Amino acid sequence: MNLDKIYTDLTIPNESKIALVVYDGVGDIATESTGFRTPLEVAKTPNLDALAKHAAMGRLTPVAPGITPGSGPGHLGLFGYDPLEFEVGRGVIEALGLGIELKAGDIAARANFCTLNAKGLVTDRRAGRIDTKVCEAQVEILKKKIKKIGDVEVIIKAGKGHRFVVVFRGKGLEGPLTNSDPGREGQPIGVAKPIKKTAKTTKTAKIVAEFYKQALPLLKNCRPANGFLLRGIAHQPHIPSFQDRYGLKAACIAIYPMYKGLAQLVGMTKIEGAHSLAEEFELAVKALKTYDFVFIHIKPTDAAGEDGNFAAKVAAIEEADAGLATLIAAQPDVLVVTGDHSTPVPVKGHSWHPQPVLIASEISGWDGMERFTERAANHGSLGIFDAKYLIRFMQANAKRFDKFGA
Repeated sequence: MNLDKIYTDLTIPNESKIALVVYDGVGDIATESTGFRTPLEVAKTPNLDALAKHAAMGRLTPVAPGITPGSGPGHLGLFGYDPLEFEVGRGVIEALGLGIELKAGDIAARANFCTLNAKGLVTDRRAGRIDTKVCEAQVEILKKKIKKIGDVEVIIKAGKGHRFVVVFRGKGLEGPLTNSDPGREGQPIGVAKPIKKTAKTTKTAKIVAEFYKQALPLLKNCRPANGFLLRGIAHQPHIPSFQDRYGLKAACIAIYPMYKGLAQLVGMTKIEGAHSLAEEFELAVKALKTYDFVFIHIKPTDAAGEDGNFAAKVAAIEEADAGLATLIAAQPDVLVVTGDHSTPVPVKGHSWHPQPVLIASEISGWDGMERFTERAANHGSLGIFDAKYLIRFMQANAKRFDKFGA
């Protein structure tokens, strides 16, 4: 049985408007260290609370039980693409988000500036989250000195904060490679190796090793960002477009390049110009006049969770809630609020815990919960389901499916 074909055959067009708001990493866990409450439970969220009273709620399994997703798989699931079927390197996503037009055979890598001690061990994987201007200055150092490695062109572009992207362009390259990011402090930079050894992946690994050999000496006197880590070293795969798959003309509003890249990967239009959460919601309201589906990405909740900063995550949720009022006032036919995964404060990183989800529409059904929290979501009518089905609930709530069978 081809379930996607059944959904496609049932799809009917109409003029409904759908808004998906993703509080990155919003899900959390209650532990003794956090007073047995999560940031969502502590935060003052009058707008989310108002939605919760007139919505259906549940929780999403981002990939599969027990599997912790990266941001790419987490968002692809929300967009209806099975993360286990559609694997996309983080570097590809970041490159697209920064406006780099990837060519066939290009290898893209997501890079983080990091801090190395005298022994070459990573003491801070994000270099204290350096300012974007510092990142741009150090990227310029690399760009001026490293333009080609053998017959391979090297393209380097700064992103936000400590992030940048590296693209290797030449003949005979292929990914994916393993990350050079060790994943935790106290370890040396790893060696990027072919996941499947071929002549092309072996050549790519040699190019990446040579890039490190040339780049690290250029950064040795930079503080605190005297090193860098590479993740998602891969080429761009083919993915069917969002509009072809769901019959929805879609737009994305995000501040960070990676999330713009994810949206672009599936054919969403990037709406540029947002520099704050308030501006994101304002642009979303405007975009709903033109587009059927608008995805709004909220980053600070995830950053606070990764830093293990409970108060900062509460503040990020409250700031987002204030901006949400603008979107609620626009009255989209379907309004969904969720996360791409959980980033619990006690974990200080992504986790497998199902994230809460809220769906508000004329026909969503009202669970009558007082608040949008993990505990409330546990009692919601949606139950726990795979994130890849969320888009189907959105289409159904938007009355975009015909009846199945006689």
